[in-house]
Amino acid sequence: MASMMDSTWWMLAIPLSFTSSPLSLTTQFLILFLAFVALALFFPPGGLAWSLRRSPLRGPAGIPLFGCLPVMASATPHRWLSATARSLSALDVMSFSVGLTRVVVSSSPETAREILCSPAFADRPPKESAYELLFHRAMGFAPYGDYWRNLRRIAASHFFSRRRIEAAAGGRRAIGEKMVAEVLASTGANGDVKLRRILHLGSLNHVMWTVFGRTFEFSGSSGEGRRLAEMVEEGYELLGVLNWGDHLPFLRWLDLQGVRRRCQKLVSQVNEFVGKIIEEHRDKGRTMKSGDEDDGDFVDALLGSQEENRLTDSDMIAVLW
Repeated sequence: MASMMDSTWWMLAIPLSFTSSPLSLTTQFLILFLAFVALALFFPPGGLAWSLRRSPLRGPAGIPLFGCLPVMASATPHRWLSATARSLSALDVMSFSVGLTRVVVSSSPETAREILCSPAFADRPPKESAYELLFHRAMGFAPYGDYWRNLRRIAASHFFSRRRIEAAAGGRRAIGEKMVAEVLASTGANGDVKLRRILHLGSLNHVMWTVFGRTFEFSGSSGEGRRLAEMVEEGYELLGVLNWGDHLPFLRWLDLQGVRRRCQKLVSQVNEFVGKIIEEHRDKGRTMKSGDEDDGDFVDALLGSQEENRLTDSDMIAVLW
């Protein structure tokens, strides 16, 4: 209770200080500044998110209430994390808060390996953007359990079996040859080539070939390929952005960065795009039962195991997306 009062009393002092007419504006700001300094000095390691659970881990206290949120929203948070861990001699583990979220970071390969290989860390709490974009039902964010294990089994048998890899060799070769042709066509007078877009679209086409059994043309300014590239780019951006609402829940309803609005717009486009592909596969009747050796793409594999694994169309859209 004492720690909670320590971390919230200053919020009550703000309106009080500004309504006290005898104090000058300079004095009011000085009082607020000293209150922030005093609060920061009494912060536990890791910041406000750790205040109810005294942590022995070293870590920067950050800014009152916000913790290290502004730094993590910067362009190079990884450099700050590395420098801070070294300065605090906390390479193995370092704690801090991002808003009201507890964070533990390891800069040691050995410790990171233990964390990544431990079943205790198997679950990933979905961000608001991941939940809005249906990724809480995909393998990356789905909680560890029967549903996750079934998805992993289907993906492993379809993507990583020797027979599947050999069967997809022709498609990979065609995509690779097209990328080489694009490199040659894009070579400037001085021999420079901008590879980023070529590699990105080639990789995207390979995924589409494996998952949907088809490739797309991205060169035009419109059409399915252009639409797909825009959806993927928007999805990457929404998943990567640091959403303040994830770490300051009392601000979530405001949607200050417009993340929820953009996610809802994107997910309606994804439902239409992927749902159409699923219906095309279903109409063609190219389904295969679980364990069948018939050739087919990942959509066929999911349709073939839909009844056995109780997958809904929404689940399949989440996995395929």
